[in-house]
Amino acid sequence: MIMTTQMAAAKRGEITEAMKIVAQKENQTPEDIRLRVAEGTVVIPANINHHSLSPEGVGQGLRTKVNVNLGISKDCANIDLELKKVQTAINMKAEAIMDLSNYGKTAEFRARLIDMSPAMIGTVPMYDAIGFLEKKLEDITVEEFLSVVEKHARDGVDFMTIHAGLNRQTATHFRRNKRITNIVSRGGSLLFAWMELTNRENPFYEYFDDLLEICAKYDVTLSLGDGCRPGSLADATDPSQIEELIVMGELTLRAWEKNVQVMIEGPGHIPLNEIKANMLLEKKLCHNAPFYVLGPVVTDIAPGYDHITSAIGGAIAAASGADFLCYVTPAEHLRLPSLDDMKEGIIATKIAAHAADIAKGIPGAADWDLKMSKARQALDWPTMFDLAIDREKAERYRRESSPTHEDSCTMCGEMCPMRLMNKIL
Repeated sequence: MIMTTQMAAAKRGEITEAMKIVAQKENQTPEDIRLRVAEGTVVIPANINHHSLSPEGVGQGLRTKVNVNLGISKDCANIDLELKKVQTAINMKAEAIMDLSNYGKTAEFRARLIDMSPAMIGTVPMYDAIGFLEKKLEDITVEEFLSVVEKHARDGVDFMTIHAGLNRQTATHFRRNKRITNIVSRGGSLLFAWMELTNRENPFYEYFDDLLEICAKYDVTLSLGDGCRPGSLADATDPSQIEELIVMGELTLRAWEKNVQVMIEGPGHIPLNEIKANMLLEKKLCHNAPFYVLGPVVTDIAPGYDHITSAIGGAIAAASGADFLCYVTPAEHLRLPSLDDMKEGIIATKIAAHAADIAKGIPGAADWDLKMSKARQALDWPTMFDLAIDREKAERYRRESSPTHEDSCTMCGEMCPMRLMNKIL
């Protein structure tokens, strides 16, 4: 079989077109990108069938990327509304979109999403299996699970979350070590239930080589899902989570042997003081594979504000080594996000990612802030709006409260220190 993946090309010494594009976006050399793809510390999720893709790199030494979750559910099955969210996410320059649709025939939405999106697309095939196959969970066979994975790969999905680390051994650790919130991963809970109902091993763990063949065929990046991520601070960094991470590290090496790119997914709900340790553990146990984190959410008490709790955690996580942040919206734990919820989640996560990039010394990251500082000192409002991460909101706030002196704002007025120092100096 001719290896077609970015990793296979990188190991051969070949610089692909995708590597050149990523290098240009990151202000780095194509050879630097190739070397990191070859060793697995950078991935370029780029399915050979995703023709509208503008490739992005995720991993060591690169800008922290942002993912947006969306998709249809039984209670909110409006495809047109979700596609409007897709276009908004693209306009807001999210680097990735995950289709988490879990109701009915999702293929139509997925096809339209892939066709229109320059952002990389991720899915969780496990969510789709029950609706696609129209069978009870316990009646689904290994072959059918893998057929859904191949369907998503053939459609053009760039990365897939597969909860292969939650095997029977990990499940034993889970049973022995009681949790407050048990298993909060949707895919993880479904696979745990399937194992319990059938008394069999996790099909994606037992038939991992078959999974790798599918990924290699279409160059799908494997995002090893954290089925045992903590859903509360009390469950953070516990034996179930760590045992699963060890298994994912072993699976990472097996994937690299087959030239399949790998990301590792991480928690979850974590206290501030444990975030750095979690990032170190992932990098150590999973051989410096790129780390993709949900949040992390740093306190459990803020429903309606979890875009803030996760932005706090995301900034610390990315500054400590995480490479990819999954956004969290104000609707987390409460409902399917609205369009406005999604916008707030994207902005909060982009702020966290950018703050972390400055801390990590990513080339050019601090330049944006320097330009804003100079525009503020010059009281150059048009340039400030051009540089704002959310131009619309910044302009609206300025417009809603007009100052007496145009070279100030309504907070300081004549006592504006920028205005005063410009006049004095």
